[in-house]
Amino acid sequence: MNKPEIKPQHPFFSSGPCSKRPGWELNALSDAVLGRSHRAKGGKSKLNEVIVKSKQLLELPDDYLVGIVPASDTGAIEMAMWSLLGAKGIDVCGWESFGLTWVKDITKQLKLENVNIHDIENYGELPDLSKVNFNNDVVFTWNGTTSGVCVPNADWIPDDREGLSICDATSAVFAMDMDFSKLDVITWSWQKVLGGEAAHGMIALSPRAVERLETYEPSWPMPKIFQLAKNKKFDKGIFEGATINTPSLLAAEDALDALNWCIKIGGQKELISRSKRNLKVVQNWIEERDWVEFLAKDPSTYSSTSICFKFTHPDFVNLDEENQKKLVKDVCSSIEKEDAGYDINSYKDAPAGIRIWGGATVESSDIEKLLPWIEWTFFETLERYK
Repeated sequence: MNKPEIKPQHPFFSSGPCSKRPGWELNALSDAVLGRSHRAKGGKSKLNEVIVKSKQLLELPDDYLVGIVPASDTGAIEMAMWSLLGAKGIDVCGWESFGLTWVKDITKQLKLENVNIHDIENYGELPDLSKVNFNNDVVFTWNGTTSGVCVPNADWIPDDREGLSICDATSAVFAMDMDFSKLDVITWSWQKVLGGEAAHGMIALSPRAVERLETYEPSWPMPKIFQLAKNKKFDKGIFEGATINTPSLLAAEDALDALNWCIKIGGQKELISRSKRNLKVVQNWIEERDWVEFLAKDPSTYSSTSICFKFTHPDFVNLDEENQKKLVKDVCSSIEKEDAGYDINSYKDAPAGIRIWGGATVESSDIEKLLPWIEWTFFETLERYK
């Protein structure tokens, strides 16, 4: 094929921090409360506005609490695990890098016992979710950002569960249909579907999770930034804008800008539709080719945000793993030099391949323009490796 001539208008496809919303400009943050305390009226009001609009946009149950916490989604999910786990047995699911990190934290850092691990042998799979025991607390990621594999729905989570369901939802909220009533803890960050800045996490708690905080105190020392409760007294201020540590009010203004854009275009329903359209563009392209396929094996688990696929051309498959990684790196570098697409290489621990962020801030038309560049560059590069 000939070298493509048309390039994406906005060639940003990173899986975090993700693309800014269409039309974003730095002057959108001109109303930020800078040089003032985050605990002063203006700063606290901005933080509370992020909380209120996030809850409204996600259509969370009325009795759920939402707060801003340190250290992105990682801080939020760690905070939940350190504060809530240990009262019951634990089932933890891991089918890609981040979920497997939570497995390690539970077993090696917290050193908890009575833990059932549900993992997989190969990237692209889900564990057998029917084997998860909800008499225990359950920890899982909704969407595997590094594998492009997500849970298809929440039907496997019972309403009458005895344990808490703790969900790392950072690449799923705002982009996927989620039944939040099935989740007792939901964590995410601004840097994913909202395209916001990094370092700040969000956490939502059900009444059942709050009850745990008020009736159970972990036996281990608790770092200050993880303290959702002290002496079984729940810190409600965190969920009203009184953050544990100093947040960036510039980043908070950026999150507000993204939330206001989400509301303007039609709310969560439109965000989900935009992400689904992005997945469909890639899916149609893959179905028309016999040298590429999704990393996820089951179509019902295809992620619409972290869209991961691998090359299956015989000449590529015959390369050893090191050269496969090198070839894909060369492909991505060439595309980046052409300013046709940035940050599309697969995650470092995942199989060699491509990962395109398809969250709501990415336009389908830009993905359509990116794909011919991937095809042309792949075959041009493959010739050098034969």
